[in-house]
Amino acid sequence: MSRPLHLAIVGATGAVGIELMHVLTRRGFPVSRLTLLASARSVGKTLDFQGEQIPVRELREDSFTGVDVAFFSAGASISKKFAPFAVQAGAVVVDNSSAFRMDENVPLVIPEINGDDVKLNRGIIANPNCTTAVTLMGLWPLHRAFGVNRVIAASYQAVSGTGAQAIQELRLQIEALAAGREPSWTVYPHQIAFNVLPHVDSFLDTGYTKEEMKMQNEGRRIMHHPGFLASVTCVRVPVYRAHSVAVNAQFDRPVSLDRAREVLSTFPGLRLVDNPAKNEYPLPLRVAGKDDCEIGRLRIDCALENAIAFWISGDQLLKGAALNAVQIAELI
Repeated sequence: MSRPLHLAIVGATGAVGIELMHVLTRRGFPVSRLTLLASARSVGKTLDFQGEQIPVRELREDSFTGVDVAFFSAGASISKKFAPFAVQAGAVVVDNSSAFRMDENVPLVIPEINGDDVKLNRGIIANPNCTTAVTLMGLWPLHRAFGVNRVIAASYQAVSGTGAQAIQELRLQIEALAAGREPSWTVYPHQIAFNVLPHVDSFLDTGYTKEEMKMQNEGRRIMHHPGFLASVTCVRVPVYRAHSVAVNAQFDRPVSLDRAREVLSTFPGLRLVDNPAKNEYPLPLRVAGKDDCEIGRLRIDCALENAIAFWISGDQLLKGAALNAVQIAELI
Protein backbone atom coordinates (compact mmCIF):
# COMPACT_ATOMS: atom_id res chain seq x y z
CA MET A 1 0.00 0.00 0.00
CA SER A 2 1.14 3.58 -0.63
CA ARG A 3 2.35 6.22 1.80
CA PRO A 4 0.14 7.10 4.80
CA LEU A 5 -2.63 9.50 3.79
CA HIS A 6 -4.37 12.45 5.39
CA LEU A 7 -8.03 11.45 5.47
CA ALA A 8 -11.15 13.46 6.23
CA ILE A 9 -14.59 12.13 7.15
CA VAL A 10 -17.55 14.43 6.52
CA GLY A 11 -20.46 13.32 8.67
CA ALA A 12 -18.07 11.80 11.17
CA THR A 13 -20.60 11.51 14.00
CA GLY A 14 -23.15 9.58 11.92
CA ALA A 15 -23.50 5.81 11.71
CA VAL A 16 -21.49 5.51 8.50
CA GLY A 17 -18.83 7.92 9.76
CA ILE A 18 -18.30 5.83 12.90
CA GLU A 19 -18.23 2.66 10.81
CA LEU A 20 -15.63 4.18 8.50
CA MET A 21 -13.22 4.60 11.41
CA HIS A 22 -13.73 0.98 12.45
CA VAL A 23 -13.13 -0.26 8.90
CA LEU A 24 -9.98 1.85 8.45
CA THR A 25 -8.58 0.32 11.63
CA ARG A 26 -9.57 -3.28 10.81
CA ARG A 27 -8.08 -3.13 7.33
CA GLY A 28 -4.86 -1.45 8.44
CA PHE A 29 -5.33 1.53 6.15
CA PRO A 30 -2.25 3.79 6.34
CA VAL A 31 -3.46 7.01 7.97
CA SER A 32 -1.05 9.85 8.69
CA ARG A 33 -3.79 12.16 9.95
CA LEU A 34 -7.57 11.99 10.35
CA THR A 35 -9.77 15.08 10.18
CA LEU A 36 -13.32 14.66 11.49
CA LEU A 37 -15.92 17.07 10.12
CA ALA A 38 -19.59 17.57 10.95
CA SER A 39 -22.16 20.30 11.50
CA ALA A 40 -21.64 23.09 14.03
CA ARG A 41 -23.76 21.30 16.64
CA SER A 42 -21.22 18.46 16.82
CA VAL A 43 -18.24 20.74 17.44
CA GLY A 44 -16.73 19.99 20.85
CA LYS A 45 -17.28 16.25 20.61
CA THR A 46 -14.31 13.91 20.35
CA LEU A 47 -14.22 10.46 18.75
CA ASP A 48 -11.77 7.66 19.43
CA PHE A 49 -9.60 6.53 16.54
CA GLN A 50 -6.91 3.96 17.28
CA GLY A 51 -6.62 5.13 20.87
CA GLU A 52 -6.50 8.84 20.06
CA GLN A 53 -9.31 11.25 20.93
CA ILE A 54 -9.85 13.33 17.81
CA PRO A 55 -11.95 16.52 18.02
CA VAL A 56 -14.84 17.02 15.62
CA ARG A 57 -14.51 20.21 13.59
CA GLU A 58 -17.14 22.24 11.84
CA LEU A 59 -17.41 21.53 8.11
CA ARG A 60 -16.33 24.61 6.19
CA GLU A 61 -15.25 25.46 2.66
CA ASP A 62 -11.62 25.61 3.80
CA SER A 63 -11.66 22.32 5.76
CA PHE A 64 -9.73 20.26 3.22
CA THR A 65 -6.25 21.78 3.07
CA GLY A 66 -3.72 18.95 2.85
CA VAL A 67 -6.37 16.22 2.72
CA ASP A 68 -5.63 13.32 0.35
CA VAL A 69 -8.96 11.47 0.50
CA ALA A 70 -12.25 12.86 1.83
CA PHE A 71 -15.10 10.48 2.69
CA PHE A 72 -18.51 12.18 2.49
CA SER A 73 -21.43 10.64 4.42
CA ALA A 74 -23.63 13.60 5.31
CA GLY A 75 -26.32 13.60 2.61
CA ALA A 76 -26.57 14.73 -1.00
CA SER A 77 -27.01 18.45 -0.34
CA ILE A 78 -23.82 18.59 1.76
CA SER A 79 -21.89 16.63 -0.86
CA LYS A 80 -23.04 18.90 -3.69
CA LYS A 81 -22.02 21.99 -1.75
CA PHE A 82 -18.71 20.93 -0.21
CA ALA A 83 -17.25 18.17 -2.42
CA PRO A 84 -16.09 20.70 -5.06
CA PHE A 85 -14.11 22.54 -2.37
CA ALA A 86 -12.42 19.29 -1.35
CA VAL A 87 -11.48 18.55 -4.97
CA GLN A 88 -10.23 22.12 -5.43
CA ALA A 89 -7.98 21.61 -2.41
CA GLY A 90 -6.46 18.53 -4.03
CA ALA A 91 -8.41 15.73 -2.32
CA VAL A 92 -10.13 12.79 -3.95
CA VAL A 93 -13.72 12.57 -2.71
CA VAL A 94 -15.40 9.22 -2.04
CA ASP A 95 -19.05 10.16 -1.77
CA ASN A 96 -21.61 7.94 -0.07
CA SER A 97 -24.66 10.03 -0.99
CA SER A 98 -26.80 10.03 -4.14
CA ALA A 99 -25.39 13.39 -5.25
CA PHE A 100 -23.09 12.18 -8.03
CA ARG A 101 -24.14 8.59 -8.73
CA MET A 102 -25.73 9.37 -12.07
CA ASP A 103 -23.16 11.96 -13.16
CA GLU A 104 -21.47 10.52 -16.25
CA ASN A 105 -18.21 12.22 -15.24
CA VAL A 106 -18.15 10.49 -11.84
CA PRO A 107 -17.27 6.77 -11.58
CA LEU A 108 -19.81 4.73 -9.60
CA VAL A 109 -17.80 1.88 -8.13
CA ILE A 110 -18.07 -1.49 -6.42
CA PRO A 111 -14.39 -2.53 -6.33
CA GLU A 112 -15.03 -6.25 -6.90
CA ILE A 113 -17.03 -5.41 -10.04
CA ASN A 114 -15.65 -2.28 -11.73
CA GLY A 115 -12.65 -1.26 -9.65
CA ASP A 116 -10.76 -0.11 -12.75
CA ASP A 117 -13.28 2.74 -13.12
CA VAL A 118 -11.55 4.44 -10.17
CA LYS A 119 -8.82 5.45 -12.63
CA LEU A 120 -11.35 7.56 -14.55
CA ASN A 121 -12.12 9.87 -11.64
CA ARG A 122 -11.83 13.63 -11.94
CA GLY A 123 -11.70 14.10 -8.19
CA ILE A 124 -14.97 12.43 -7.15
CA ILE A 125 -15.90 8.74 -6.93
CA ALA A 126 -19.43 7.70 -5.98
CA ASN A 127 -20.42 4.88 -3.65
CA PRO A 128 -23.59 3.05 -4.83
CA ASN A 129 -26.90 2.73 -3.03
CA CYS A 130 -26.68 0.13 -0.27
CA THR A 131 -29.38 -2.19 -1.65
CA THR A 132 -27.86 -1.99 -5.11
CA ALA A 133 -24.41 -2.84 -3.73
CA VAL A 134 -25.63 -5.91 -1.83
CA THR A 135 -27.67 -7.18 -4.79
CA LEU A 136 -24.95 -6.72 -7.39
CA MET A 137 -22.46 -8.66 -5.27
CA GLY A 138 -24.56 -11.72 -6.09
CA LEU A 139 -25.81 -10.70 -9.52
CA TRP A 140 -22.47 -9.73 -11.09
CA PRO A 141 -20.81 -13.18 -11.04
CA LEU A 142 -24.03 -14.65 -12.45
CA HIS A 143 -24.07 -11.95 -15.13
CA ARG A 144 -20.52 -12.82 -16.17
CA ALA A 145 -21.53 -16.49 -16.47
CA PHE A 146 -24.92 -16.16 -18.13
CA GLY A 147 -25.54 -12.52 -19.20
CA VAL A 148 -28.36 -10.99 -17.15
CA ASN A 149 -31.03 -9.03 -18.99
CA ARG A 150 -33.56 -8.30 -16.25
CA VAL A 151 -34.40 -8.84 -12.60
CA ILE A 152 -37.54 -8.73 -10.50
CA ALA A 153 -36.66 -8.13 -6.87
CA ALA A 154 -38.02 -7.26 -3.44
CA SER A 155 -35.80 -5.79 -0.74
CA TYR A 156 -36.08 -6.29 3.01
CA GLN A 157 -34.32 -3.21 4.37
CA ALA A 158 -33.23 -2.71 7.97
CA VAL A 159 -34.21 0.43 9.88
CA SER A 160 -30.57 1.44 10.36
CA GLY A 161 -30.64 2.39 6.68
CA THR A 162 -32.76 5.35 7.78
CA GLY A 163 -30.49 6.32 10.67
CA ALA A 164 -30.12 6.27 14.43
CA GLN A 165 -33.57 7.80 15.02
CA ALA A 166 -35.20 4.89 13.19
CA ILE A 167 -33.34 2.34 15.32
CA GLN A 168 -34.53 4.13 18.44
CA GLU A 169 -38.10 4.32 17.13
CA LEU A 170 -38.23 0.57 16.53
CA ARG A 171 -36.75 -0.14 19.96
CA LEU A 172 -39.23 2.15 21.74
CA GLN A 173 -42.19 0.69 19.83
CA ILE A 174 -41.20 -2.86 20.81
CA GLU A 175 -40.84 -1.81 24.45
CA ALA A 176 -44.22 -0.03 24.40
CA LEU A 177 -46.05 -2.99 22.87
CA ALA A 178 -44.40 -5.43 25.28
CA ALA A 179 -45.64 -3.26 28.17
CA GLY A 180 -49.15 -3.06 26.75
CA ARG A 181 -48.85 0.61 25.72
CA GLU A 182 -49.74 2.20 22.40
CA PRO A 183 -46.63 2.85 20.32
CA SER A 184 -45.89 6.19 18.67
CA TRP A 185 -43.89 7.08 15.56
CA THR A 186 -42.37 10.07 13.82
CA VAL A 187 -39.64 8.64 11.56
CA TYR A 188 -41.89 6.39 9.46
CA PRO A 189 -45.46 7.09 8.34
CA HIS A 190 -46.68 3.94 10.14
CA GLN A 191 -45.68 1.68 13.02
CA ILE A 192 -42.60 -0.35 12.03
CA ALA A 193 -42.49 -2.79 14.98
CA PHE A 194 -44.09 -6.14 13.97
CA ASN A 195 -44.94 -4.59 10.61
CA VAL A 196 -43.45 -4.13 7.14
CA LEU A 197 -43.70 -0.96 5.04
CA PRO A 198 -43.62 -1.19 1.23
CA HIS A 199 -42.26 2.34 1.14
CA VAL A 200 -38.58 3.33 1.04
CA ASP A 201 -37.77 6.87 -0.19
CA SER A 202 -40.21 9.17 -1.99
CA PHE A 203 -42.67 8.11 -4.68
CA LEU A 204 -42.27 9.02 -8.34
CA ASP A 205 -45.01 9.64 -10.90
CA THR A 206 -44.53 6.08 -12.16
CA GLY A 207 -45.57 4.63 -8.80
CA TYR A 208 -42.05 3.39 -8.10
CA THR A 209 -39.95 5.07 -5.40
CA LYS A 210 -36.57 6.70 -5.97
CA GLU A 211 -34.97 3.84 -4.04
CA GLU A 212 -36.59 1.26 -6.29
CA MET A 213 -35.19 2.81 -9.46
CA LYS A 214 -31.63 2.92 -8.14
CA MET A 215 -30.97 -0.76 -8.81
CA GLN A 216 -31.70 -0.35 -12.52
CA ASN A 217 -30.09 3.05 -12.97
CA GLU A 218 -27.00 2.39 -10.88
CA GLY A 219 -26.72 -1.23 -12.01
CA ARG A 220 -26.42 -0.10 -15.61
CA ARG A 221 -23.46 2.13 -14.75
CA ILE A 222 -21.65 -0.29 -12.44
CA MET A 223 -22.02 -3.33 -14.71
CA HIS A 224 -21.51 -1.29 -17.91
CA HIS A 225 -24.81 -2.80 -19.06
CA PRO A 226 -27.06 -0.06 -20.53
CA GLY A 227 -29.87 -2.49 -21.36
CA PHE A 228 -30.21 -3.88 -17.83
CA LEU A 229 -33.79 -3.83 -16.51
CA ALA A 230 -34.90 -4.08 -12.87
CA SER A 231 -38.39 -3.99 -11.39
CA VAL A 232 -37.98 -3.64 -7.64
CA THR A 233 -40.24 -3.27 -4.61
CA CYS A 234 -38.36 -1.87 -1.61
CA VAL A 235 -39.70 -2.84 1.80
CA ARG A 236 -38.69 -1.59 5.26
CA VAL A 237 -38.69 -4.38 7.84
CA PRO A 238 -38.30 -4.39 11.66
CA VAL A 239 -34.67 -5.51 11.54
CA TYR A 240 -31.99 -3.34 13.16
CA ARG A 241 -29.12 -3.95 10.76
CA ALA A 242 -28.38 -5.64 7.38
CA HIS A 243 -30.47 -5.64 4.22
CA SER A 244 -31.74 -8.69 2.35
CA VAL A 245 -33.05 -8.97 -1.22
CA ALA A 246 -35.09 -11.66 -2.97
CA VAL A 247 -34.10 -11.70 -6.63
CA ASN A 248 -35.47 -13.40 -9.74
CA ALA A 249 -32.89 -12.87 -12.49
CA GLN A 250 -33.39 -13.73 -16.15
CA PHE A 251 -30.42 -14.36 -18.44
CA ASP A 252 -29.50 -14.44 -22.13
CA ARG A 253 -27.53 -17.70 -22.00
CA PRO A 254 -28.67 -21.09 -20.65
CA VAL A 255 -28.39 -21.25 -16.87
CA SER A 256 -26.96 -24.04 -14.72
CA LEU A 257 -27.16 -24.29 -10.94
CA ASP A 258 -23.83 -26.10 -10.79
CA ARG A 259 -22.13 -23.32 -12.74
CA ALA A 260 -23.96 -20.68 -10.66
CA ARG A 261 -22.70 -22.21 -7.42
CA GLU A 262 -19.20 -22.40 -8.84
CA VAL A 263 -18.98 -18.71 -9.79
CA LEU A 264 -20.69 -17.53 -6.60
CA SER A 265 -18.53 -19.62 -4.25
CA THR A 266 -15.31 -18.15 -5.68
CA PHE A 267 -16.35 -14.49 -5.89
CA PRO A 268 -14.47 -12.23 -3.41
CA GLY A 269 -16.62 -10.62 -0.75
CA LEU A 270 -19.39 -13.21 -1.14
CA ARG A 271 -20.17 -16.41 0.78
CA LEU A 272 -22.40 -19.12 -0.64
CA VAL A 273 -24.69 -20.34 2.16
CA ASP A 274 -27.13 -22.69 0.47
CA ASN A 275 -28.14 -25.87 2.25
CA PRO A 276 -31.90 -25.65 2.91
CA ALA A 277 -32.02 -29.27 4.10
CA LYS A 278 -30.05 -28.13 7.15
CA ASN A 279 -31.81 -24.74 7.37
CA GLU A 280 -28.67 -23.01 6.13
CA TYR A 281 -29.34 -19.81 4.18
CA PRO A 282 -28.38 -16.14 4.51
CA LEU A 283 -29.74 -14.30 7.54
CA PRO A 284 -29.46 -10.58 8.30
CA LEU A 285 -28.64 -11.43 11.92
CA ARG A 286 -25.60 -13.41 10.80
CA VAL A 287 -24.19 -10.91 8.30
CA ALA A 288 -24.63 -7.89 10.58
CA GLY A 289 -21.17 -6.54 11.36
CA LYS A 290 -19.49 -8.73 8.73
CA ASP A 291 -17.77 -7.64 5.54
CA ASP A 292 -18.95 -10.45 3.27
CA CYS A 293 -22.43 -10.70 1.80
CA GLU A 294 -24.12 -14.11 1.86
CA ILE A 295 -26.14 -15.66 -0.97
CA GLY A 296 -28.36 -18.74 -0.95
CA ARG A 297 -31.79 -20.25 -1.74
CA LEU A 298 -30.51 -20.78 -5.29
CA ARG A 299 -33.04 -22.40 -7.61
CA ILE A 300 -34.11 -22.50 -11.22
CA ASP A 301 -36.99 -20.04 -11.50
CA CYS A 302 -40.27 -21.86 -12.14
CA ALA A 303 -42.11 -18.85 -13.60
CA LEU A 304 -39.50 -17.10 -15.74
CA GLU A 305 -37.72 -18.72 -18.66
CA ASN A 306 -33.95 -19.19 -18.32
CA ALA A 307 -33.86 -17.60 -14.86
CA ILE A 308 -32.44 -18.15 -11.38
CA ALA A 309 -34.01 -17.12 -8.08
CA PHE A 310 -31.82 -16.30 -5.09
CA TRP A 311 -31.74 -14.59 -1.69
CA ILE A 312 -28.87 -12.35 -0.60
CA SER A 313 -28.09 -10.56 2.67
CA GLY A 314 -25.43 -7.98 3.47
CA ASP A 315 -24.58 -5.36 6.07
CA GLN A 316 -25.67 -2.10 4.46
CA LEU A 317 -23.43 -0.04 6.76
CA LEU A 318 -20.41 -2.04 5.56
CA LYS A 319 -20.61 -3.31 1.97
CA GLY A 320 -23.43 -0.85 1.35
CA ALA A 321 -21.42 2.11 2.65
CA ALA A 322 -18.27 2.24 4.81
CA LEU A 323 -16.46 -0.90 3.66
CA ASN A 324 -17.07 -0.16 -0.01
CA ALA A 325 -15.80 3.40 0.48
CA VAL A 326 -12.58 2.23 2.14
CA GLN A 327 -12.07 -0.36 -0.59
CA ILE A 328 -12.32 2.49 -3.12
CA ALA A 329 -9.76 4.47 -1.12
CA GLU A 330 -7.45 1.46 -1.16
CA LEU A 331 -7.63 1.46 -4.96
CA ILE A 332 -6.85 5.19 -4.98
